[in-house]
Amino acid sequence: MKAMILAAGYGTRLKPITNNIPKALVGVNNITLLENAINTVAKFGFDDVLINIHYFAEKIKNFIDNNNFSVKVTISDESKRLLDIGGGLKNVSWFFDNEPFLLFNVDIVSDINLSKMMEFHKSSEALVTLATRKRKSSRYLLFDEDNKLIGWRNDKNGEEKLVRKSDTFFKQTAFSGIHIIEPKIFELMPKKNKFSIIELYLNLANDYWLQSYDHSDSQWVDAGKKQGLIQAREILNKNVKIRTGTNENN
Repeated sequence: MKAMILAAGYGTRLKPITNNIPKALVGVNNITLLENAINTVAKFGFDDVLINIHYFAEKIKNFIDNNNFSVKVTISDESKRLLDIGGGLKNVSWFFDNEPFLLFNVDIVSDINLSKMMEFHKSSEALVTLATRKRKSSRYLLFDEDNKLIGWRNDKNGEEKLVRKSDTFFKQTAFSGIHIIEPKIFELMPKKNKFSIIELYLNLANDYWLQSYDHSDSQWVDAGKKQGLIQAREILNKNVKIRTGTNENN
């Protein structure tokens, strides 16, 4: 199965740690966030992995070249222009086949069962399945009683985007940065090369089924911020290392 790990970000929330290294190579418990992401997807059978890079791209290339991972790793180099998540995915449409694939943020540390999430996706007719949790956040995705995406809300500034109004019950839930996507999505992308994946989802939600996969029963942390790095240590202690080789990023 194929997966894409999003590792092109600047890691601004982790500065000054990321002044000289990319967020993907920040270490927690003697393992980098990138290595942890690869281990996580490999554990659930995703054995063909593409990684997009931008900030300190050469350092990530060198890290991959100097480590022996148990999965096939392909690089998408966005060092000349950062494409945002939507554009970054569109740029590598050639990589994917006719099967649903995984999109995974490099700074996510979780024990989510990706096999169960994939089964949940395949049992539906959804275009996209988004991992979500009941947690406090500044931004939320909104779903109706049929578990279909209907909007987005920013609690900090009160901004709200509803793709369709629903008189029935809807739930407000926080996105976990983990997607399972049908390859049909490439036919539905805008002509521009740089765009937000969430904006794309909201544009499609009126005509297509985009659903939530609630994994509130699993551990999850956004390690892209300093407090998250501290919380990630406990989860990472439970991880089973997939690759062999040494990791000098502490």
